[in-house]
Amino acid sequence: MILCGLKGACVSGCLKSRFVARKITMKTFTPNRNGKNLKIGIVQARFTNEVGSAMLKVACGKLLELGVADEDITVATVPGALEIALVLQNMAASEQYDALIALGTVIRGETYHFELVSNETGAAITRVGLDFNIPIANAVLTTENDEQAHARIREKAQDAAVVAVELANLLTELSEND
Repeated sequence: MILCGLKGACVSGCLKSRFVARKITMKTFTPNRNGKNLKIGIVQARFTNEVGSAMLKVACGKLLELGVADEDITVATVPGALEIALVLQNMAASEQYDALIALGTVIRGETYHFELVSNETGAAITRVGLDFNIPIANAVLTTENDEQAHARIREKAQDAAVVAVELANLLTELSEND
């Protein structure tokens, strides 16, 4: 058996040279969930508004708990999930926010529309974050029914707030280390 193109003692020689014991010093970034001085934008889809409104309330409460000032939270609502990315894109382009949050719910119906809305919304939200180098916490629920959506309100909205704060701080720290 030839592992690296050399015959004979290759295996023991390669392993010895690759795994020489040495002291490794690495930089580790620890999670920073301090929201002080962060500006957060939130876009909430109004379709299935009962769930979206509840998620908005929970996410804002968690942001405040993490130290984000009330006046540093901006909320925009849109008709449905497919419209979220366009507003996120405009918020990101403004360069006024450290992180963004997407909130909404897509509940399965009897047609293929569920897959279309779910897939396109998720992909568009991700693309905005990557294109503008801004963290976006995607808390657009995709569920089979209303009960599943209601069961996930608190956890997903709180997670979105934590993700937004933590990633905003991480990207700031990474840019300071360049």
